[in-house]
Amino acid sequence: MCRLMGFVSADEQTLVEAAGKEFAEFAALSARHGDGWGIATCNVEAHPELLVEPTRASVSQAFDQASHNLKSNGALLHLRWATGGLAINEGNTHPFTYRDYSFTHNGALLPPESIDPFIDPKYVALRRGQTDSESYFYLIVTEIEKYGVARGLHSAVNIIRKNSVYSSINCMFLTPTEFFVVNEHNDERIPHGELPGYYDLFYRTDGKEVLVASSGWTQTDWQELPNHKIMKVDRASLAIEISDLNG
Repeated sequence: MCRLMGFVSADEQTLVEAAGKEFAEFAALSARHGDGWGIATCNVEAHPELLVEPTRASVSQAFDQASHNLKSNGALLHLRWATGGLAINEGNTHPFTYRDYSFTHNGALLPPESIDPFIDPKYVALRRGQTDSESYFYLIVTEIEKYGVARGLHSAVNIIRKNSVYSSINCMFLTPTEFFVVNEHNDERIPHGELPGYYDLFYRTDGKEVLVASSGWTQTDWQELPNHKIMKVDRASLAIEISDLNG
């Protein structure tokens, strides 16, 4: 299980600038979600740049430097809590990227191989790890080839709904022109020891940026993205559209 953060903004900024003074509180969630961290930045009309490290964010000098100094007008941040049995290594550390797309996921699919038959075989050789999250990512890419980005995301989510048992398929998906956030989770499968609302996602916007993040830290005056919804943010206008997931 994991913690997610993503933002898009009118001007380039660091993750610390985007999140504000509470960013250190978010980073401290790596005390439990300490099996790796990763950042994917994606400026408008640019391919994503990826930085991952299979270590605890709160003790990583590279994480501290990147979060304070790496500027972009769009980025995803992931704090990993590895699903049981999956290795802690760079290959399994989010985000995952392909061409213009970057992706993070929080949750687990059972059985992990349940969606493999729906992924175009040409993407199998591109995998850098063994996670169900990376399978989810390439399922989305497969469906995007058929239907385009927005409809492809809907299609991928509904393939998982019909073919897997899942705790959560919450994800963030960033392109040079749009930012998507899927909230689809099962509150009956919250990890042992975590509080109700563990899978909840919240967002805030001030007209200059849109920031979305997992729960567990101070999010005063943020708005909740309801379960079973998908958010789309247009990166040119920062306009937000929230709709039901088809299914």
